[in-house]
Amino acid sequence: MSIEKNKELVRQFYDAIQKEDYDAVAKLCHKDFVFYHQVNTPIYGAEGFVESEKKNFDSFRGFKFPIEALLAEGDQVAVYLTFEGTHTGVNMGIQPTGNRVKFSLMMLLKIAEDKIIEKRAHFDVMDIRRQLTGES
Repeated sequence: MSIEKNKELVRQFYDAIQKEDYDAVAKLCHKDFVFYHQVNTPIYGAEGFVESEKKNFDSFRGFKFPIEALLAEGDQVAVYLTFEGTHTGVNMGIQPTGNRVKFSLMMLLKIAEDKIIEKRAHFDVMDIRRQLTGES
């Protein structure tokens, strides 16, 4: 697959997440898909990934998750995104606060056989927690 096709695949993936079209998200994942929520916390399979993401996004109804930058080389695509939403459901064990949150994320996705086989996420959990609780 070409670098441009890899980038388009990743755009489709995040577009499906933004639309909360989790069936489409799962179809873009390789049968051996692995999601690393943080460095050493793998979630195996598209189903586990979708369950994890859905749980997070369900607690921020009407969220926005635009791609700010997309870079690719070989079989890897790096994505810089921003997330913005209102805390309307339990997240990180924190009951809904109605607080608006906005944070950035870096993702590294690996492509195999025209599907996403690996996704690694990096974000500041403590920053998100502070925004949810309103603590400084």
